[in-house]
Parts: sequence; C-alpha cells; structure tokens
Amino acid sequence: MTAATPATTPSSPHVMNTYGRLPIALSHGLGCRVWDVNGREYLDALGGIAVNTLGHNHPKLVAALQDQVTKLIHTSNYYHVPLQEELASMLVQRSGLTNVFFCSTGLEANEAALKLARKFGHDKGIERPEIVVYEKAFHGRSIATLSATGNPKVQAGFGPLVEGFIRVPVNNIDALKAATEGNPNVVAVFFEAIQGEGGVNPMHMDYLRDVRALCDQRDWLLMIDEVQCGMGRTGKWFAHQWAGIKPDVMPLAKGLGSGVPVGAVVVGPKAATIFAPGNHGSTFGGNPLAMRAGVTTIRTMEEEDLLTNAATVGAHLKAALQKALAAELASGTVKEIRGQGLMLGIDLAKPCGALVQRAVDDGLLISVTADTVVRLVPPLILSTGEADQIVAILAPLISAFLKEAA
Repeated sequence: MTAATPATTPSSPHVMNTYGRLPIALSHGLGCRVWDVNGREYLDALGGIAVNTLGHNHPKLVAALQDQVTKLIHTSNYYHVPLQEELASMLVQRSGLTNVFFCSTGLEANEAALKLARKFGHDKGIERPEIVVYEKAFHGRSIATLSATGNPKVQAGFGPLVEGFIRVPVNNIDALKAATEGNPNVVAVFFEAIQGEGGVNPMHMDYLRDVRALCDQRDWLLMIDEVQCGMGRTGKWFAHQWAGIKPDVMPLAKGLGSGVPVGAVVVGPKAATIFAPGNHGSTFGGNPLAMRAGVTTIRTMEEEDLLTNAATVGAHLKAALQKALAAELASGTVKEIRGQGLMLGIDLAKPCGALVQRAVDDGLLISVTADTVVRLVPPLILSTGEADQIVAILAPLISAFLKEAA
C-alpha cells in the first residue's frame, strides 16, 4: 500500500503543541473502519484508545444522541437528572456495588477516588493518609493523578509531586505487605486491573484475591481503576470480575459513553457515604447527553452480546497473532502477547514507535505504549474477519521491523 497522504488541512498553528500527531485527519467512520479527509480507508484497531465501544456511526447510538440533543444537553446538578439514576442503576446492577458519582473523564474519576481515600483516612483520624500505587501505573495527568502514576517520563518537569503515595511492584503480595508493614497511615490500595499505558500488564487473579483479603484485614479501601480495561473489554463487564472479587471504589470512563465524554466512580458500602454535599462535584458530570450515551451503550452491548464477542473475537485475535508471530516468539524478538479479550499487547524486544506510522501507511490504526508494546484495543463490535485483517497487516510489519538492524 502507498503511504498515507497528509491531511489536506494542516494542523492549526493556534492549537497548543501537546500531541505528536500522525499526518492524517479523519473525517468519518462506519463500524470498525474510518476514512480520512482524502478518502483513504483504515481499519481501526485502536478504537479512540479503548473509547469507541460500539465502533463508529452505530445506528442505535446516533439515533439516541440525536433525540437527546433535541431535548436537553446540559442542565446542572442543582437539579435531579433522571438519566443519572438510570445509568447509575445499570452500573450498580452489573458491578454488584451500591452507588455512583458521575464526572466527565477517567482523570476526574481517579481524582475522586484519591479524594475518597484521603477523606476515608481523615474520618478515621489519620492526619496524613497514604495510598499504595504501582510501578508502571497510569492514572492521569493532573498533579495528583500524575503523582499516583508510575512513569517518570510523564512526571518530569511537573514537580514537586503530591505526597502520600507508596509505590510497589505488580503481582507481588509480599512486596505490598513489606512496604506497608507497621504503617498506620495506609488507607487504600489503588491499581489498574490491567495496566494500559504501562504496557498491557494484567494483575494476576490470585494477586487480586490476595489484595482484597489484605484490604479487608487492615481496613483499607480496595480501589480498582477500570478506566481502560472495564466496560466489557475483557469479556466481563469489569476486568476484576474474572477474579470473583469486588472493589470498594471503581473509577470508569473511556468506553462508558462510546465516544461521548463520561466518567464515573462506582462504590460499594464501605465508600458510599464518605462524600457529603459540598465534598466533591463536577459541572459537566452526569449531564443528560452523556448519560444518554452511557445508557444506550450498555443497552446496545447487551442487545448485541458484545461481552461474548469481546471474549471470543479477542481470543481468536490473540491466537492468530501467536501463530503469525510464532518464529518471533520462539526467538525472543517478540517477548510476549498478553492481555485478555479485546485488550492485547504485543511486547517487542526493542522500542517500536515507528510501527504506528507504518501501520497507518498500510491502512491500520494502532498505538505503541511503554515504548515496546503494540497495543490493540479495537471497538467491541470487531468481527473475526476484521481480526484476521488486523493480523494480516500487522504481523508482517512486526516481522519486517524486527529484522532491521537495531
């Protein structure tokens, strides 16, 4: 295939230079495909970074949003919002938790979780509460969530960071116990069930159960960030559910609104009454348009059985990648293909950021995270045929890239 043609309209010189953009501008989409302003087609294996749950231009979502725009887009949380109650009920039923706070982004949801943990500590008389966080974690780019994040590259230049975090390695219960032993200020453990930006690193099922037990034993909040790995992406509503546990606090966003900004913090009984009026809020959080997007997303996911689709098509995609890259896996140039459902990471033995542009040139949208990991988080409507097309484009690119001199 020929290289992607740069967008006919260049980036505005007035837009702040915060993103390293690819030289394309997308104009429209349908299902798992998008087209740029020059009419070139791409298979979308990125899904807006795990956001476009229903793909692009889904008729049920489009109709619901068009209808809602004619009624109310935004009012204020000074008033009751019936759609908030409806979406909250749906999330409570599917999580087994009890209450929901709505915001607009994953960062906001994680900020709310951190505030809940601190107030939980203060309510117990702890003056300087501390929260356990993890190596390679990513929770956002505000000063507090940046401090909880485990990536020195994204933290550089923004010190001093917020205090009150204890960092531990993933999947090591002994390290967690050692880091917190005898510390009366610990109030919560906070992690992603599958680290996204950190390289698609799953928490082991036994580890999740061990941390749940430790939090119960020590009266800590278990806070599981499901912003990227939740909303059906692994084949269950939330990735931690594979371990048969429940968190006390669960931030959500990304796929919840299928592209409309929606964030939520879902909590269980231990955290349900920590906040009182005046403790937290969000101007745009829970507005009628966002709530309609969330309600429609969940309804459509169930009507089209997208959890089963994510599990089965994801397993097919993973197996096909393992087969196509068998030689590279055997040689160690591909270290591992990991993840679950439609959240997969292909970990290479060398930095592979160049593959993003090469994939675009061949009509495929992907990302590279943690320098060496090709990340695939396509819409949950992906078919097995489209999964095979991803492999047909991506595997030869990876093979050729790995053969190049370092």
